[in-house]
Amino acid sequence: MTLSTDPSVPLSTQIPTIKGRRAVRLLTQLAGPSVLAGAIARRRSTLPLLEKAQADATTPELVSELRREFGHGPLLLKLPGRRVVVILDSKDAIRVLTETPAPFTPANREKVAALSTFQPHGVLVSRGLIRTSRREFNETVLETSQPLHHLAGPMTETVLSEMEQLNALVTTRGFLDADSFLPAWWNMVRTLVLGESAREDNSVTDQLWALRSQGNWSYLLPHRRRLREKFVENLYRYAAIAEPTSLIAIVNQTPAESIVDAIGQVPHWLFAFDAAGIVTIRALALLATHPQHRRRALEEISAADAHQPAQYSYLRACILESARLWPTTPVILRDSTAPTKWPSTEGDAEIPADSAFMILTAAFHRDPDNVPFADTFTPEAWLDGRAETQAFMPFSGGPAVCPGQNLVLFIATTALANLLRGNDFSLESTPIIEPTSAVPATLNHYSLHFRATPQHEMTNP
Repeated sequence: MTLSTDPSVPLSTQIPTIKGRRAVRLLTQLAGPSVLAGAIARRRSTLPLLEKAQADATTPELVSELRREFGHGPLLLKLPGRRVVVILDSKDAIRVLTETPAPFTPANREKVAALSTFQPHGVLVSRGLIRTSRREFNETVLETSQPLHHLAGPMTETVLSEMEQLNALVTTRGFLDADSFLPAWWNMVRTLVLGESAREDNSVTDQLWALRSQGNWSYLLPHRRRLREKFVENLYRYAAIAEPTSLIAIVNQTPAESIVDAIGQVPHWLFAFDAAGIVTIRALALLATHPQHRRRALEEISAADAHQPAQYSYLRACILESARLWPTTPVILRDSTAPTKWPSTEGDAEIPADSAFMILTAAFHRDPDNVPFADTFTPEAWLDGRAETQAFMPFSGGPAVCPGQNLVLFIATTALANLLRGNDFSLESTPIIEPTSAVPATLNHYSLHFRATPQHEMTNP
């Protein structure tokens, strides 16, 4: 361990600090898999390599090693022009999330550069009163506090229609893969967010994908402003013809100050639904390989009416467990807006303002020291209270928790329920997932391939 020589921090109150080559190497080890995978837009080219290497397995192990070496407090990496604080303990992770947005703002420098490529006025890149107004607007439109959105009825019909069409295709082909699932997912998402007229408008989400791909490079590449303007024009076009059962119609109906940029909030919803699709097909992979859990899920599904909004508690737990095992936000970033104090053996240690705080979600989701079921598919943990005793953060946490959490979970569980109503799925792709073995640390959702058997053939052989 090397003590920092930062004159703004008295040596008597220093926290464990690494600098020089080891700091650069450690940051690369911790954040490298996320950067290579594409933090903002998943890269098809690198995910197979990361899966083969099971690159995400190193994060929990490395953080556990750092705890043994430096203790459970924060670890400061002193880099040229930047202080990065790695959170090693679950209590500290919860503190950072709970004390958001002050003194820990979600508008972290690197995140602002990445997300501004397609949502320069989004909540996550906003601070102060502007952030407050934008957050309130998002919570109003997405009905954050409600278990079911008031549009849950028509949303259920939209999801059912898309999944029935997908199941018909799957039944004809005899298989489901990502290349058939993802187009159906996006038809559904565009209908839900922008309206039926946008259902097959791949151009609007293709534009978003191009902007997100640019965001993978954060501030290393210039923004594509003309493309962003064209993308935003398309959003305004759909707002002008908003269909009453779409989220963009609710945007039109919700009062907002000019600083909110109401339409400017929509890109993040589309972005978030991409992660939801990834979590959903991975949850299908888990259920396809765990017969006991699949039986319980099917019992819950059979008791519900496909045409009525339903809160599938067990399927919801399966979706949450998918997000725990393979976080779609592997790194949560905050910047401190003021000096922060942290307990140490020699009294309170102070970390200066404008430090980047990094929470590696996999390190807590699959913590080998504190999570007994770290590498096993355990949806029951979300129902029996065990998940609440851990620092699990599939939708972040604290005041900056995803405002669309309930809505996203409703859509994802409804989609998964209707997929399972139509076919029985058996995972044929690798890596192999087995109930008696640890769940792979890295799973490339693009390569998932399932053999499909119609449910009526399973029940009436």
